[in-house]
Amino acid sequence: MYYGFAPFGWLFMIVFLCIIIGVIVALVRGGFGKGMCGHNHDDDTHGRNKTPLDILKERYAKGEIDKKEFEERKKNLG
Repeated sequence: MYYGFAPFGWLFMIVFLCIIIGVIVALVRGGFGKGMCGHNHDDDTHGRNKTPLDILKERYAKGEIDKKEFEERKKNLG
């Protein structure tokens, strides 16, 4: 008789359970997307609204704009 993966069935079950537990933990902690209950952590910085300069600094840090454009826009803000 041929049983296929029968000797390793317990191993696959453990891996499967670990994946399921990991997904549940990630969902509870808000690890997927922007967080749970529609709360977007990008909307505020430690409980206060971001200023245009904060947003500009973030865009520069992310590489969305270069240094020249950052300096020009910073000059226009202030």
